[in-house]
Amino acid sequence: MIQRPSFQRMTAADVRAMCWLSRQPRAARWARAARLVSRLGDGPLYVVLVALVWTLLDGIGTVFAQAAAIAYVIEVPAFMLLKNLIRRPRPADSVEALNAFIKPADRFSFPSGHTAAASVMATLICVFFPALVPMAVLFALMVGASRVLLGVHYPTDILAGATLGISSTLSALWILGSV
Repeated sequence: MIQRPSFQRMTAADVRAMCWLSRQPRAARWARAARLVSRLGDGPLYVVLVALVWTLLDGIGTVFAQAAAIAYVIEVPAFMLLKNLIRRPRPADSVEALNAFIKPADRFSFPSGHTAAASVMATLICVFFPALVPMAVLFALMVGASRVLLGVHYPTDILAGATLGISSTLSALWILGSV
């Protein structure tokens, strides 16, 4: 794991936030609801959404699908590379007082892949369907928050995942000449 002083300060602030959250009386109840939201961020929903837009909307649907494909081709390898370079342990693995409410798919937490993927889709929706901006942003925020509530990510993992997802999408749109 990266041991720079700024990263250590960030992790200390994250640990304080996670400990505060875990002491809240409704933490377990929030975790139950967060499981459902987190499952929506697993990936299959995005495939269905892209397929529907591509099938139902001529022209714009094709560009939307191309942008999604390019964005995920950028985001997924970048996410995997960052996770394995930074190697930040999951909250429950590094702080005894914290528990995870689900078993994560891997050992490392930074950045949040669920949040990155949700941010790709939310950014695409915001660009192509401006009327749906509030719903798209709310969805991405809920996916990120669910990962913190489940105890598998720190708040800064979510911020990094959102940044990765948005920048991957903007890069894809730039590649397509759509920005």
